[in-house]
Amino acid sequence: MTLRFYLFVFLSLLIPAAIAAQPVYSINDSVGQHIFTFQGIEYLEDPTAKLTLADILAHHQSEFTFSTTNFNPENVNPTSAYWHRIRIQHNKSSKKQWVLEFFDQTIDKIDLYVPDGKGSFKHFEQGDQFEFTKRMLRHKNFIFPLDNNRNDVVTYYFRVQSQQQAEVIVVLRSADYLMEYALDEYFFFGIFYGMILVFIFYNLLMYFAVRESHYIFYMLYLIGIGLYEMSADGIGFQYLWPLAVEWNQYAPGFTLYLASSAALLFASSVLNLRKDERWLFRLLMLVLALRTVFLILSIFVFTAWFSYRFIEIIPFSAALFVGIYRWKTGYKAARFLVIAYAFLFYGALIKVSLYFNFTWMPFGQLSHYSLSFGFVMEMLFLSFAISDKIRLLRIDKEVAQERTIEQLHENQRLKDNLNQELEMQVKIKTAHIEQQKEALEDANKLLAQQTAEIAAMNALLERDNDQLKHDVAEVKEARILSKDVDFEEFSAMYPDDASCLKFLAERKWHDHFNCRKCSNTAYSEGKSLYARRCTRCGYEESVTAYTLLQNTRLPINKAFYMIFLVYSSKGSISSHKLSELLHIRQSTCWAYSNKIKKA
Repeated sequence: MTLRFYLFVFLSLLIPAAIAAQPVYSINDSVGQHIFTFQGIEYLEDPTAKLTLADILAHHQSEFTFSTTNFNPENVNPTSAYWHRIRIQHNKSSKKQWVLEFFDQTIDKIDLYVPDGKGSFKHFEQGDQFEFTKRMLRHKNFIFPLDNNRNDVVTYYFRVQSQQQAEVIVVLRSADYLMEYALDEYFFFGIFYGMILVFIFYNLLMYFAVRESHYIFYMLYLIGIGLYEMSADGIGFQYLWPLAVEWNQYAPGFTLYLASSAALLFASSVLNLRKDERWLFRLLMLVLALRTVFLILSIFVFTAWFSYRFIEIIPFSAALFVGIYRWKTGYKAARFLVIAYAFLFYGALIKVSLYFNFTWMPFGQLSHYSLSFGFVMEMLFLSFAISDKIRLLRIDKEVAQERTIEQLHENQRLKDNLNQELEMQVKIKTAHIEQQKEALEDANKLLAQQTAEIAAMNALLERDNDQLKHDVAEVKEARILSKDVDFEEFSAMYPDDASCLKFLAERKWHDHFNCRKCSNTAYSEGKSLYARRCTRCGYEESVTAYTLLQNTRLPINKAFYMIFLVYSSKGSISSHKLSELLHIRQSTCWAYSNKIKKA
């Protein structure tokens, strides 16, 4: 140490009245821990962030003061450095090892100055700007072991500087108490993050099972909440990114953005806003867009905005409002979502109150873990919301099935009545037939004699009938080709693809076949309808190949009708008229009619 520094130490010893009013805590083995509150910590703000310990000891001892508004001191101005001091009465007879623990894991840098009893100070530094592997104790909090091999009153100075708002929560603990508390704390952390992992994998499996988008949104929400809690608790820095110290400044902002965005999308999906309430859907999308703009500005323009975590109360409030509105309008599946976001809103309000100092809130497990408690309850009730929606959908399905069954029963009753009426008519007809039976028996004797003649006549009639059908078909075809007919009449002639393909096959091959590859004339039936397959080389030619119908996407009978209309009108029919007759887009009619004209 330099002579100047020893002079500063000497001067600091000359002004004991400056710290005489500060209470002294005595180490006692019967008390496992002591939390230094506003009554036990003095602080001094250094707006320049350039003061050294020597400057503090020489010129600024009388400027230390107690916090009168906060339970714990805070770095209200992120650009300033804050000096603090506490006084501890050491007890050399203590059988325990003692440590100083700082609860806030987001502090960028802590410089601890410990008097060594020889007029100088030992300097220790920790913070989230240093790699986690360089910590004195591998714990999520900042822990400084103390040398208790002394019986004097020691004044500890520590300098805190952080870009984000941080609370100076200092606890004196025995190593035994620290170990017991840490084991319990990490155990509950394991339960908490284990619950999140279980919910994530469960919703992933449910998504693969039912393909509902809200499972994906809920899974993304859980991932965002889990990563945010890990960044806030220091677990993420300890286990996920121990070497990426820069990520400590951005992790809360990015993870909260993921959580709030997924929460908005989840609420929109579960509440069916896109389908049932478009204006609420647009409201949530507007909030999501504004939150995205805020994130972009935080990255590229105002980096200090990453510490404004209270902004997340806006998207969660929007989701809560939408849920309440849907619940009041009769959508029962919204009730658990409202309860879930109400718990989260409660935890967020406590955190915001602590952030803005709206009310005096003493430090404790309830205030420190209020948001985590809100997240746990929210996860449970959001899962209930999904299950409740599925239950309501199942009830609606069962009601629809019951109505279907009732309708089927009614149809069966009508069918039975119809069958009874038919049976009655059959009985009447049967009686009438019986009356005519005797007359028919007499006539049968006469008919038996004429059977041979009738059989011959029937044969002639069958041939004449076949010829007549053929003539009628040709007449109908000729009539169709000779005058305008509508599509309904044309469809009566060619009702389906089979009749169209049959007509095309008759016109294409005329009962003969010539293979295009080997010129073989022998063929067999192909795989497709009316296709022909060469018996020599196996080449199969479909009936539409090398015709206007090849590769057409139009229905065959409509394509037939379009060809008929184009040819019958000698190409004068317009594409608009074709579109009106065939109910096909005009552009498609225009393209295909041009293809017909070019053929």
